[in-house]
Amino acid sequence: MPPEAHLDPDSFAFRGLHPDVSIGTASDRYAGWIGQIYSADRYSNRIKSRRNRVGGQSFVERVLPIESVQEYFEHFGVLELDFTFYRLLSESDGGPTQNYHVLEQYRRHLGEDDPLILKVPQVIFAQKLRRREGFLENRDYLNGEIFTRQFYEPAVELLGKHIRGFVFEQEHQRKKDRSPPERMADDLDRFFESIPRDDRYHIELRTESLLATPVFEVMRKHGVGQVLSHWTWLPSLRRQFGLSGNTFMNAGRNSILRLLTPRGMRYEEAYAKAHPFDRLVEGMVSPQMVEDTVELIGQAVQQKARINVIVNNRAGGNAPLVARQIASRFQGSSSSG
Repeated sequence: MPPEAHLDPDSFAFRGLHPDVSIGTASDRYAGWIGQIYSADRYSNRIKSRRNRVGGQSFVERVLPIESVQEYFEHFGVLELDFTFYRLLSESDGGPTQNYHVLEQYRRHLGEDDPLILKVPQVIFAQKLRRREGFLENRDYLNGEIFTRQFYEPAVELLGKHIRGFVFEQEHQRKKDRSPPERMADDLDRFFESIPRDDRYHIELRTESLLATPVFEVMRKHGVGQVLSHWTWLPSLRRQFGLSGNTFMNAGRNSILRLLTPRGMRYEEAYAKAHPFDRLVEGMVSPQMVEDTVELIGQAVQQKARINVIVNNRAGGNAPLVARQIASRFQGSSSSG
């Protein structure tokens, strides 16, 4: 049976869950997934180590070569690439950045129908950027020219139909820094008027007060999807969906649901608990998160919208095992229904 038609959660085979349901992960090359997603003998002597400093602590991450994405897609139906969040794809003079070269390597190993979700660089959609001296105002915030010339055009030229979605993620705004929803709506309206029309755009707002009618009206106007995100300071997934009227807004009939961190738990704590990402961590996986995800998958199927469920290791310690819980639960609910 071809991989795209096969479903066996016990073997981490998720591609056959439903024609309109794709389960994937945020990033992909974790050595902690060997024995689940990756074959040990396939990458012997080619696993590299890198240091990552999080919350004042230093962690060693062991990563597989990029070609492992071929084996990844034997199990999952979509992949979110996070590294594009940190740098544009071309310099101001048009030359390729290091991120472009990495994305080019991914392209060489993708199957014809393997889809990617790309995170738009934070320099486009973050009101403030973290720097050594603190959080500073982003002078390129909502700059449509930079987005178009230095990210969108090179991404589309390189990847074409492999791109299933672009995620515009905005940081959580502290109360004293928050924009009123009406101002945010006006800013977004001008931005999406200034960039190429595309039915693959999705917005993740991490400030609950911005999940409001004026903002959703602009998103509907431009066919931009609402990213439902299980994240530290956001309300439950079902609550987020309810705030937008329980409908999927993306013009391409795609939706994105991201399982990132336990609610109420900061990134640094979640990362430290989850590292080295090879097991579930007791108490991290929220039963409500799993139930809400299964419910929203069902809602998407009912509304004939493709749903892309993206699981992060920080949601429970090991993304493949969290994905297995969701797939098994949805499989069970479909059978009983």
